[in-house]
Amino acid sequence: MSKVGFIGLGIMGGPMAANLVAAGHEVTGYNRSQAKIDQLVAKGGKAASTVAEAVRDAEVIFTMLPDSPDVEAVVLGEDGVLAHAREGALLVDCSTIRPDVSRRVAEAAAEKGVRALDAPVSGGEPKAIDGTLSIMVGGEESTFAAARDVLGAVGTTVVHVGPAGAGQTVKAANQLIVAGNIGLLAEALVFLEAHGVDTEAGLKVLGGGLAGSTVLDAKGDKMRNREFGPGFRIELHHKDMGIVQAAAREAGLTIPLGALVGQLVAAANAQGDGKLDHSGLFRQIANLNGRD
Repeated sequence: MSKVGFIGLGIMGGPMAANLVAAGHEVTGYNRSQAKIDQLVAKGGKAASTVAEAVRDAEVIFTMLPDSPDVEAVVLGEDGVLAHAREGALLVDCSTIRPDVSRRVAEAAAEKGVRALDAPVSGGEPKAIDGTLSIMVGGEESTFAAARDVLGAVGTTVVHVGPAGAGQTVKAANQLIVAGNIGLLAEALVFLEAHGVDTEAGLKVLGGGLAGSTVLDAKGDKMRNREFGPGFRIELHHKDMGIVQAAAREAGLTIPLGALVGQLVAAANAQGDGKLDHSGLFRQIANLNGRD
């Protein structure tokens, strides 16, 4: 079992750190809010009052942070992870950030003798809690092999997808697909409601056919019941769609459907729905049709 430092104990990071504890690892956690640290301690983890304290003795360091600037500050900062990590440690960044930032982190880590992976995750809070996340991993093959067992404590689909930054590129594609599915599911539900269809029955039969998806299973009832408590917030998906658009431009690509759903997500965020679960995009689609 490994000594693990875990930085970022939010909706996703907290359950992931708890699953590492449950798997027998010695986990020391740090978060800006003390309450999140206390929750990890209650589940058998240890508390750190600084980033340095969390990572100094760690063999494996996880980061799960909101955005690229957060990762740059926490990992590359003067008093950050790389300033205190021991030589030979594994750095596993599970944040969803720009691929170029992940590549820069990997290069800086290598200069410090730290092995780095970008390992963004998909599955939302429910799969973070039950340890069945899908993890797309970028980095050296040997580093992935060294981290495979510890990643298995938080995910069941753990795939090496290429060199540094590749994990983030695959995650951008994931977020593109998810946003499109959420937008179309919202439109379909508004369509069913407008025609007076029993939406519970309608979504059940749709879920059993080619239209079925994980998004439909996870988000359909949230939309039907107008329950948009956050699992993955709209404001974060808005950030991710920005990553998608930037990466598409970098590759000289046009993504017309992605651009449209990106604008809908941006509108939902601008109109005050950013703290809602991304299934709350339904509200934007409903409002466009004069419904609620």
